[in-house]
Amino acid sequence: MAFSLWLTLLAACLVISFTPGAGAINTMGNALNYGFRRAIWGILGQQAALSVHIAVVALGVGVLVASSPVLFAVIRYAGAAYLAYLGIRLILRRPAPEAEGIEAWEGAGDADDAPAPDALGPGAPAPAVPLESRWSMFRRGLWVNLLNPKAIVFFLAFLPQFIRTTDPLLPQYATVALTAVAVDIAVMWGFFAVAAHGFRRFTRTPRGQRTIDVVFGALFLAVAVLLAVLH
Repeated sequence: MAFSLWLTLLAACLVISFTPGAGAINTMGNALNYGFRRAIWGILGQQAALSVHIAVVALGVGVLVASSPVLFAVIRYAGAAYLAYLGIRLILRRPAPEAEGIEAWEGAGDADDAPAPDALGPGAPAPAVPLESRWSMFRRGLWVNLLNPKAIVFFLAFLPQFIRTTDPLLPQYATVALTAVAVDIAVMWGFFAVAAHGFRRFTRTPRGQRTIDVVFGALFLAVAVLLAVLH
């Protein structure tokens, strides 16, 4: 791929990644609840889904999805239902009792740095948000991005602009995939996660955690509605 074409690809990937969507909401929610470093697991799941979308388009399956109204609708409504499920789960989640004894490490570092409950002393309260496993965060990030047929259709229109059929295809698709993934990780972790991490102080109390859950739950529901009704 020519360097000038790659620069155009880089700019396009930056614009795409900075466009708010379900992935950005998921990243910010993870950073708020579990810390900046731990948010990377959800981001990696989202990148796995992005890689799948690119592979689907490269293999020609994207044409099938785009040309089949039934298949497109099935994936679209499944994605909307999953985002709605995440939103409702957040809204209904009840915060744990305030962790007065752990405010020091909450303000100083990430959830990864949190001491075990036993280390906090007898009778010490649990953290406001119990840690979600890395695999669970990865899996949630994967499904958030994977169940979005519009991403497949987008890449179906986007990728041909940067692929030259007269040149070997595999290196070109690999370049596109690596660029898109690297840019998205940088934007999600270096911008959205950082922006959300600054508001972690709101998660120190049940009221603050409740507010965060309702806000992000509502955002997931809004994206679910948009995915379901917009064609």
